[in-house]
Amino acid sequence: MRAVIQRVLSASVRVDGEVVGELDRPGLLVYLGVTHDDGTAEVAWTARKIWDLRLMREEQSASDVGAPVLVVSQFTLYGDARKGRRPTWQAAAPGPVSEPLYDAVCAELERLGAQVARGRFGADMRVESVNDGPITLVLDTPAPQVVE
Repeated sequence: MRAVIQRVLSASVRVDGEVVGELDRPGLLVYLGVTHDDGTAEVAWTARKIWDLRLMREEQSASDVGAPVLVVSQFTLYGDARKGRRPTWQAAAPGPVSEPLYDAVCAELERLGAQVARGRFGADMRVESVNDGPITLVLDTPAPQVVE
């Protein structure tokens, strides 16, 4: 699982001109990508990291200050453009795999105490944000440990 996390003063997501998710106060905007072998362990780890990372002002976490979180699905985070001019999306999990995991990350953040706003999975979205800092962090789940 991959997340790009931005500390923002405000953010919103529109689909067909309608606001579907919004942060009207400082919080975190999270773009979330899912790959083929992600599962419940990656969901729990990612949600906990997003909630507990000290990215807010004065080295506080979103959980410390009760900052809201806007989560936007983004399969393009797993795009690979190392060869040629056209990226490949092979590392991105297909919608039937990634949508339930996207929903699970949002639900886990809510279970941890976050106020969560969402984009609309699979939609053509317009995202607006005012980055604060700017602070942007790329977060990848750790590789699974092989036990012999």
